[in-house]
Amino acid sequence: MSLPQLPGYSLNKNLGKEKFHKSQHWGFCNSIGMLTNEDKPGIGGEPLLGRCQKSKFSIYPRGVGSEVPSWVAFDKQVLCFDAYFEDEVPDKDKELYRIRHCKIYFYLEDDTIQVLEPQLKNSGMPQGTFLRRHRIPLPPPNEDKFYTIQDFNVNIDIVLYSRVFKIYDCDPFTRNFLRKMGIMVNPPGTCPDDPYMKERKKTLDRMNPLRPYERFDTLRQFLEHDGHVLRFYCLWDDSESMFGDPRELVLHYFLSDDTIEVKEVIPANSGRDAISLFLNRGKLPKFAPTGVYNPGQITDRTILNVFGGLVGNRGRYLLDNCKTGALDQEFYKDKDLKIGAVINIWGRKVLLCDCDEFTKQYYKTKYGIVDFTPIPYKNPPLTKVERIFPPYHGYGSEEDSLCSCLGLMPKPPQKDFKKFMEKDSFGLESYVLRFLAKLDTEDCIDKERRFIISYYLSDDTLSVYELRMRNSGILGGKFLERDRVKKPGQLLFKSEPSEFFKAWDLFVGAHVCFNGHNFILLNCDEYAFSYMEQHANEFPMSNIELILKKLKAIGSPSARDIKLVFAATDPKHTKVLDYETFREVMLNITNDRLTEHEIMTVARYYSVREDSDSDKTLLIALAQEQLKKYTFEIFDKIIDMCIYKDQAKTGLLPSPAIRILCKSFRMPLPDDLLRALLSKFEDSQERINYQQFFSAINWRVNMVPPFQDMPYSKNEDSWNYVAPPLPVKSVRYLPFLEDVFGLEDES
Repeated sequence: MSLPQLPGYSLNKNLGKEKFHKSQHWGFCNSIGMLTNEDKPGIGGEPLLGRCQKSKFSIYPRGVGSEVPSWVAFDKQVLCFDAYFEDEVPDKDKELYRIRHCKIYFYLEDDTIQVLEPQLKNSGMPQGTFLRRHRIPLPPPNEDKFYTIQDFNVNIDIVLYSRVFKIYDCDPFTRNFLRKMGIMVNPPGTCPDDPYMKERKKTLDRMNPLRPYERFDTLRQFLEHDGHVLRFYCLWDDSESMFGDPRELVLHYFLSDDTIEVKEVIPANSGRDAISLFLNRGKLPKFAPTGVYNPGQITDRTILNVFGGLVGNRGRYLLDNCKTGALDQEFYKDKDLKIGAVINIWGRKVLLCDCDEFTKQYYKTKYGIVDFTPIPYKNPPLTKVERIFPPYHGYGSEEDSLCSCLGLMPKPPQKDFKKFMEKDSFGLESYVLRFLAKLDTEDCIDKERRFIISYYLSDDTLSVYELRMRNSGILGGKFLERDRVKKPGQLLFKSEPSEFFKAWDLFVGAHVCFNGHNFILLNCDEYAFSYMEQHANEFPMSNIELILKKLKAIGSPSARDIKLVFAATDPKHTKVLDYETFREVMLNITNDRLTEHEIMTVARYYSVREDSDSDKTLLIALAQEQLKKYTFEIFDKIIDMCIYKDQAKTGLLPSPAIRILCKSFRMPLPDDLLRALLSKFEDSQERINYQQFFSAINWRVNMVPPFQDMPYSKNEDSWNYVAPPLPVKSVRYLPFLEDVFGLEDES
């Protein structure tokens, strides 16, 4: 009779159940997705029959310790235990069991266990990995659980797959870790001896000879002194032999194996062949040369034939520890070498005269020697005969004619290629100093002529170009071909090399003579002024420190009068003088002992700098001309890319970033022009307003008129004459007086 389908009258456990899904094997542990290996739920999330659920709670409160997963927190942390187990030996009377030692490793990251057995020589058993690394279950009746850290301690027995292991000790890390986990660690125990290994050790001891063989241990000396070499400078006086003379030697003593090698210092033009070594590396005997030894007389060990030929043809050999009949040879050691000692190098008496710093430090540290006075051993240098060259004959250059006197095979003169590469024109650097000059003459026609003198720093040559002047009756153009120019007052045919004009011989106000034409240098361009001021150590006329010292020496006796003169020229007390007034005052107080170039240098140093946008406008004009030539018009696309790169929306980008964008869009501008143009738009943090920059070079929208007042000529020496510009407009004389004469109450 079936029960009615009423609540409480049915035995079906699925009645009222809604979840019948098959539970998954993946879960989350500490917010980390991972595969669960235990406590798998059954159908619908219920536990399986006969399975005890593991508690998901920890004995530690929340917040204690790290929340990272165990395989991260305990990575590469392993507990090591020393253990042993007894292994029965069946069918053997002399031994019933063996004590086998092993290491038990517990990996904290995943609770896996590994057992290793150290290998013993000639044990006859397969040793090494006894149990591979894996999780080991507990012995019955808890075989559904695995070993954890709570199951390990010292002086306890653990059962691994029915084999009992006795843990008797652990390492310090394991002991400290267990204590931190709150486990009371037992005191270490003792491991019993293996009876079989004890008997085997007695047998091996009986097999060893009572007198062990002699051992030569050189490994320690090699490891301590490998690469350490003592160096002595020696002299071998071979004057007594025929055609002999004193010879310099270098002795090397190798501390790693007590060997010696000798090299000879062969002077130039000595007539001797260059050999690699005077004495090959090896141990050097003290009493050499000796007689010729028979084979076997000099050996490291002596072997005796005990029976000789009495027992058939078979001998019995024994090592002679007493070394009967052995020849004792003495070799040179480091203690035998010192400055002033005479050593015997195979019959040659060699005197040790000096040593290097490492050798001195070695003997001072090891033997306490402090006296290293060298013995003079080198011959005095030969008197150098001065070579007299014949006078210059007038054919070719002086250097070319001199090379024919230096050797049998004439060679062309060598040019300073390094200087040429460093000072050759590159980009915006021309390395050419240009000066405006006139003829030093009283002729009314010639004194109106103007010349451009160009000095090339790459090869110390100069050229002179005459400016064309209308209705002068003189054709302008090239006046002097580019070449080196000799200084006046020198003989043409002489043995000594001639002196040529150098860069520091040219300065404003200088009187120079080029091939009989006298010139006065009136002015120079801005590049020449800047270059000479940047290299003030080469150009004394542009060295502000030397000029101020010279002024201090000239005007120190009348310093107060000089200050009054400057104050009188400035009645309005503006503390600024125009250049012409400053120049007249400087000429008066120095009595014309300062050159025009020195006065210009002082005026430029203390000048009132006026901000001018002429250079910026010139660069923009050059850039627009180049972009217009190639019809480059994609400025809007570049600005859009800049807006995309400007993530902070500040309207500014670093200068290198804008340069890279210009290169990526193939903007047809030379790199030096692009760098100079970007530097004009940079702020204090080297950032550029890209909207302003690309709008400025946009030749379609903001066309800049070309510079008509800056004509260019095909000739590099051309420089159309204009009135010599003033180096500066205004000069601040108060800082100048303070630097020269110091501060006073009244000025």
